[in-house]
Amino acid sequence: MTRDRSISAKSVNRALIRRILGYGRPYRLFITAFLVTLVFTSLLSVAQPLLFRRIIDQGISVGDSRLVTFTALLIGIIAIVDAGLGLVARWFSSRIGEGLIYDLRTEVYSHVQDQSVAFFTRAQTGALISRLNSDVIGAQQAFTSTLGGVLGNMISLVIVLITMFILSWQVTLVSLLLVPLFIVPARWMGRRLQGMTRQSMQLNSDMSVQMSERFNVSGALLVKLFGRPADEAANFSGRAEQVRDIGVKMAMANRWFFTALTLVAALATAVTYGLGGNLVISGVLTLGTLLALVGLLAQLYGPLTALSNVRVEVMTALVSFERVFEILDLPPLVRDAP
Repeated sequence: MTRDRSISAKSVNRALIRRILGYGRPYRLFITAFLVTLVFTSLLSVAQPLLFRRIIDQGISVGDSRLVTFTALLIGIIAIVDAGLGLVARWFSSRIGEGLIYDLRTEVYSHVQDQSVAFFTRAQTGALISRLNSDVIGAQQAFTSTLGGVLGNMISLVIVLITMFILSWQVTLVSLLLVPLFIVPARWMGRRLQGMTRQSMQLNSDMSVQMSERFNVSGALLVKLFGRPADEAANFSGRAEQVRDIGVKMAMANRWFFTALTLVAALATAVTYGLGGNLVISGVLTLGTLLALVGLLAQLYGPLTALSNVRVEVMTALVSFERVFEILDLPPLVRDAP
């Protein structure tokens, strides 16, 4: 029941997409409300740097304390509203995700219960439990993390770029010159991390299968009868060692990835301050506009990182659905007599 697939090389199966969308149909109102919440959250995130610009250029620079106070209060209100929208979005996401997990788990459980006795003599209990737990959760992420992340990041990216171009097309264009240095390593490392993640999931699944098959009466008797407890312990130790080693590799790869992206973002900030600062000195830009651009730039690279690996994330979610559907599509091997 274990299949090894190359996610990055897979193509989208339209029939699979239609089948997946069918599971989201009962939650279409929640999904719509979730996406609307993401739009408002993206708009509010752009509003804050613009209000900081107003405080500096129209308040502090001219000594208007009333405007400074009013704008500061407005920023505080926006922060509170943004926090509230974040909670609302999280509720919608949880409602959709947990509902989908419930639907898939109950359907898989009922389908497995309908299988013949011959099915249970051939199937691995640990593998079935893994499908019912980890793969169902991976499928659930398609409607929450993946869908919300892709659309939310696209909305944020478009709004931030439009705002930056309106403020200063010169600074924005120069800042975008560093985008390839950001996207290329993100895509490369994203694929590598995805491969290690799948390997880690498989190794953990193999370890769980061994525990499920040995931590019961029949499994324990089998080991005792054949007198191989030392071999079983050595086998499990080897699997646990592989899980440990891949965990260390993933931790270091994530750290290198984060360090590289942080470095590129810092270089982009330095370029923005350098060019923008000279434009402020020459009178082309105001100080508030420069600080607003720097604030918006910080919001630009997060969505770029996420979208650079969106194909990998989508394919991962599709693989999880496929693994669940493999169970749901299993016909009884030998039908039992009624």
